Amino acid sequence: MTMMNIFALGALGMPEMIAIFLVILLLFGAKKIPELARGVGKGMGEFKKAKTEFEREIAEGEVEGAKEWDNAGKKDSSES
Repeated sequence: MTMMNIFALGALGMPEMIAIFLVILLLFGAKKIPELARGVGKGMGEFKKAKTEFEREIAEGEVEGAKEWDNAGKKDSSES
């Protein structure tokens, strides 16, 4: 089954979520689940931080690019 076929089946419902949770519980045990959740939370936090930093750098680059573009346009018009 391809990924498109899996996504075509629809979103996960409550029975599927419970089944996934039970499989995780069986695989890792009750003591490991809080550690796994903590790790996932930290990973999500790091991802969010990196995304925010990337967006900030892109915005700064756009501002710098606009300034350089304006300065280049002023040089061209003063030379004419």
